[in-house]
Amino acid sequence: MFEDEKIDFIESLPEADAILVIWVKLLTQAGKCNTNGFIFLTENIPYTEEMLAHKFRRSLNTVRLALSTFKNLGMIEMEDGYLKIANWEKHQNVEGLDKIREQTRNRVAKHREKQKLLPSNVTCNVTVTEGNATDKELDKELDKDKNIATKVACSSKLQPVMEAWNKLNLSKLISIKGNREKMLRARIKDYSLEKVILAIENIEGSAFLKGQNDRGWIITFDWLIKPNNFVKVLEGNYKDKEIKNNANSNKSKQQSKNNGFHNFESRTGKYTKEELEEKLKQKISIGG
Repeated sequence: MFEDEKIDFIESLPEADAILVIWVKLLTQAGKCNTNGFIFLTENIPYTEEMLAHKFRRSLNTVRLALSTFKNLGMIEMEDGYLKIANWEKHQNVEGLDKIREQTRNRVAKHREKQKLLPSNVTCNVTVTEGNATDKELDKELDKDKNIATKVACSSKLQPVMEAWNKLNLSKLISIKGNREKMLRARIKDYSLEKVILAIENIEGSAFLKGQNDRGWIITFDWLIKPNNFVKVLEGNYKDKEIKNNANSNKSKQQSKNNGFHNFESRTGKYTKEELEEKLKQKISIGG
């Protein structure tokens, strides 16, 4: 970290120590949130400067100076009101972790080969040296990797939902996990992924759900995915009257058209072919 040119520049500033402490705390908080560098109190509540000052036990002016310095140096950025560490991958030693895992696998593989060469009545409980990696430890590591891969695969299935929601320009949806994920998956199971996206799209046609109501209340994702709320939005109960009226009008026109056709059939069904031809001739004669 301290070989970085930006950090080197910060060390030349009057408040260098305080600024660097705040930087380390921001990195730590971003790691705790574990959402690709975003920093927030909860998924729906971003940190303000005042909140960070309280959390970091620093004066508000010092926090503002630090954040301003980080922004000018391109170390942080704001995305939809949320603070984010720029180039988050830079601060993660991914290659180093992969290298350690590979070394551990190789050590355990050699250890297992040695065990196979031992007589069947001899047991070996030796811990692999230089890394203290036993079979159980490696199995735990592999299970952890498998769980991470499963979570990534599951989250990718929910990505279309996040994309549909974030097109509405409402509160930014950063992640879907915990109870939120459980509720969403229940709605997908009860209806379908397409129906969930349709319900989200219905919000665009509702001024009420977007804040134009007596209380200034605005729909949230967590409110939407509750069972009773979801079905109402899916059925279009909150759509603006004009949109509803247009839909009803189109429906009425189609019914009228269909009814006209059936009425014609019912009227003409009373006459024989010869009688119809005679009436048609009379009508043409009168028109002439």
